[in-house]
Amino acid sequence: MHSTVTLCLGLLASLARGFAFNKHAALEDCLSGSSTAVDAIDSDDYNRDVAPFNRRLQFTPAVIAVPTTVEQIQSAVACGAKLGYKVTAKCGGHSYASLGLGGEDGHLIIELDRMNSVVLDTETNVATVQSGARLGHLAAELFAQGNRAISHGTCPGVGISGHVLHGGFGMSSHSRGLALDWVKGMDVLLANGSLLHASAEENKEVYWGMLGAGSNFGIVTSYELNTFEPPANVTWFVASLPLKQNTTVAALEGLEDYVRNTMPAELNMRLYATRQFTQLEGIYQGNKTDLEAAVTPLLAKIGGTLATSQTVTWIKGLEHFATVKLNQTYPYTQVQEQFYGKSLELSGLNGTAAKGFADYWFNVAKQETAHWYLQVDFQGGVNSAVWKADSELTSYAHRDKLYIVQFYISTTDTPEAGFEFVDGWADATTSALAADDWGMYFNYPDTQLDRAKAQEMYWGKNLARLQKLKAELDPNELFYYPVSLSPEAAPEVL
Repeated sequence: MHSTVTLCLGLLASLARGFAFNKHAALEDCLSGSSTAVDAIDSDDYNRDVAPFNRRLQFTPAVIAVPTTVEQIQSAVACGAKLGYKVTAKCGGHSYASLGLGGEDGHLIIELDRMNSVVLDTETNVATVQSGARLGHLAAELFAQGNRAISHGTCPGVGISGHVLHGGFGMSSHSRGLALDWVKGMDVLLANGSLLHASAEENKEVYWGMLGAGSNFGIVTSYELNTFEPPANVTWFVASLPLKQNTTVAALEGLEDYVRNTMPAELNMRLYATRQFTQLEGIYQGNKTDLEAAVTPLLAKIGGTLATSQTVTWIKGLEHFATVKLNQTYPYTQVQEQFYGKSLELSGLNGTAAKGFADYWFNVAKQETAHWYLQVDFQGGVNSAVWKADSELTSYAHRDKLYIVQFYISTTDTPEAGFEFVDGWADATTSALAADDWGMYFNYPDTQLDRAKAQEMYWGKNLARLQKLKAELDPNELFYYPVSLSPEAAPEVL
């Protein structure tokens, strides 16, 4: 009996391997028939494209397709749908959770970074940008072609698509809004193979859903971006903030009052801390004299001092925070780290929440010897362009929040201590908060969340409407990843 069972199990395993092999071969044949190139395993391109930003989360795709035309993207998606593969678009590959690689093994990856053109219409100042462009390339091209810009993040290798479609905060957002606020329109390939144009006037519900949760509904092939003329000069700065445990709550409350009520539109700033130091850093869209006038009253109130500042050109300001070459394009070698990250979006940080945050900072974090950092981006305030934008136009759920907080810790091959450290700090901060006063930022995804909790945290008040749109556009979840939107359940027929 035992031998028979073993034989049957071995036969089933062999059949399963054969099916997987045949399915994989069929996918490669389908892609070849559509003239869509694929990365050969162990080639230089494959090794670059499969390398995750976060080494802790390495996944093996079924195939990496490398289209260079819209038609090839359509064909690749059709092949995946036909053969039962989940399909994931990858642009920059900087997801903390390796979601550009599917967030799990076995996805058909659509590597977009060969499609990276940026063309500025100097009459309308609208840029047409392919969806595989990286932020540094976008910034360099807009400036070179017509002295134009959009608001976006600081890392030049980050891809436009993951960044823009889920928010896109950066060092000009307080002045100019989120990256998604500059999207005039886009061409989107849906799960059914159709290509549509979405804007505030055309396919408005798709436009709304894509700008805040876009990875769930389709693959953008091209964007039209409004642009602005950047200031001739900006001033980057660092201010030292030597906090002590018994002064931190008061400093946080003073800082919150400033950000909410006083911080000028020209000022873009964040709090950055490690075990060794705490500072405020940022960019002022103007000269050093105006910067000093803006920050001196705040620093006097919270015990900080302006340590250094320099007035530079717009491009030099971008380069200052980029820390590497700005104009990044194919071939791109991923800078890799191994870490756990978590975000919070907060309506404020005062009272009991500030005390819980500060006590954990000084009693626990200051004793942690693994490399960690804390970053608090100042998103909101009465003078913030993020707050002034129309909150109904996009599905970005946390526009009303004052802060975007990021916790980061380097991890080893046994990361559980890192999970406990970061989760503990977040819990100490949020335990006293009402549900409406906090959420999480999708562009800093948390790998410890289950799917239901992730959806609640990332999309909040917009979740039900987004799930309904998911059911309409992708009911079979072709564009699936471990924390993707669930389609709205169909009502039961009585």
